[in-house]
Amino acid sequence: GQAVAGAGVGGEDVAARDRADSKGTSFLTAADGVTTVDNSDMDFQQTLDVLITLVADAVEVQEYEQYAANLSDYELDEGDEQIIAGSRYGIEDESPAPKAVGVLAVVGRPNVGKSTLVNRILGRRAAVVEDTPGVTRDRVSYDAEWSGTEFKLVDTGGWEADVEGIESAIASQAQIAVQLSDAVILVVDGHVGLTDTDERIVKMLRASGKPVTLAVNKVDDGASEYLTAEFWKLGMGEPYGISAMHGRGVGDLLDAALDSLRKADKTSGFLTPMHLRRVALVGRPNVGKSSLLNQLAGEQRAVVNDLAGTTRDPVDETIDIDGEDWLFIDTAGIKRRLHKVSGADYYSSLRTQAAIERSELALVLFDSSQPISDQDLKVMSQAVDAGRAVVLVFNKWDLMDDFGRQRLERLWKTEFNRVTWAQRVNLSAKTGWHTNRLADAMRNALESWDKRIPTGRLNAFLGQIQAAHPHPLRGGKQPRILFATQASTRPPRFVIFATGFLEHGYRRFLERSLREEFGFEGTPIQISVNIREKKRRK
Repeated sequence: GQAVAGAGVGGEDVAARDRADSKGTSFLTAADGVTTVDNSDMDFQQTLDVLITLVADAVEVQEYEQYAANLSDYELDEGDEQIIAGSRYGIEDESPAPKAVGVLAVVGRPNVGKSTLVNRILGRRAAVVEDTPGVTRDRVSYDAEWSGTEFKLVDTGGWEADVEGIESAIASQAQIAVQLSDAVILVVDGHVGLTDTDERIVKMLRASGKPVTLAVNKVDDGASEYLTAEFWKLGMGEPYGISAMHGRGVGDLLDAALDSLRKADKTSGFLTPMHLRRVALVGRPNVGKSSLLNQLAGEQRAVVNDLAGTTRDPVDETIDIDGEDWLFIDTAGIKRRLHKVSGADYYSSLRTQAAIERSELALVLFDSSQPISDQDLKVMSQAVDAGRAVVLVFNKWDLMDDFGRQRLERLWKTEFNRVTWAQRVNLSAKTGWHTNRLADAMRNALESWDKRIPTGRLNAFLGQIQAAHPHPLRGGKQPRILFATQASTRPPRFVIFATGFLEHGYRRFLERSLREEFGFEGTPIQISVNIREKKRRK
């Protein structure tokens, strides 16, 4: 008997190839269409694994082509073609690891035009510009690119909170931004001239030791260029006159800022060792983050009196849990604040957002002996919205009586309904009870976050689901799923091509079904639907 491994190869093809082979005189090279496997250094099991993979890949390509054919009668745009081509062979080795890029922060007093400058740099209205100071957004950093150099931009324009003692608040904000960045652009207002607040910010920048490029905004034409002269005396080097509104001088400013970024010591932590998985330990103040870290690290880490005005760089700590090293991000911000400055909650939320953005996995900590607050749920939502893997940790569980446990179970059904997919670990940070369960939950969540479903398998599954539970009729029509693919991982994002709008309830049903079938425990899933029309008959 003759075993032929060649998925998708018809009998005639094989016979034709056999005939050609029988005439062959050179057996040092394989015939066309034959994959060569050099198994001289492999044992039987390894050889078998390679052959199985080859067949599985061939089957995947065949299934892919069968499902992609469903789209042949529909209008597609360029973006669609890319998504579909990408789905054919799977993503190249998962999503590329995040590039190590420098971080540039834009700081300055309110209303000097920081957000306008950020929009100008990003080339789109990403930062929300409003006339009223105090319009805050949750975004902390944006990906930007200038003349071939990629970098991250930290925009403090949206952080202008109405905090009592706004002067000290501006300094605190600038401080957080500077801690997050490798280099800084300080924006001042040419029309207003030098103010006390500008000088305070400069003092703080000096103490931080980060390189600073000075932008004098609202210098709208050559005639106003003289406005920059006054700012030489800040001792921050050459002041660049710019108009963020009109774009004048922004190119020169960026050239200088990126030059300083290239030379900077990178401390933003976006450049931490990439082989360690990055974890943010988040939760509102006093839920026991420090005690959990101490318990995991196995030593008493110093508790610092965090007086406002003492700057520290973010401290990332490598902690061994269950025999594996993990990088805990920015644990400096976790230590207890004994002297609360007004608006401290607001800053802890900014810090949290920044730590989440730098992490892959968020451990969200709750104090189960206290009622769950809105702030607890907000921290949890920040992690989910940022698309990070999530593990929910309920601390002080050993102090709970039966009544308390029932209360939490009830809450689980109501308040936590958007994260029922996250793993829960109930533990006690003080005594170390159950902390060993944490590492498994963390590994699981990251595995799901990285997981990729082959296109053939995904479509076969959605086909069954759709046959059993078709979408409800809308206006006499029934939207159908034509094709689906997983466009990326970290977190898993699915793109579904459909003939009409899929209702929110049906999307939720699809997400639940995907989770039941493929796991995905511990990671958010994103589903986007592209609606496509039939091609017009010519």
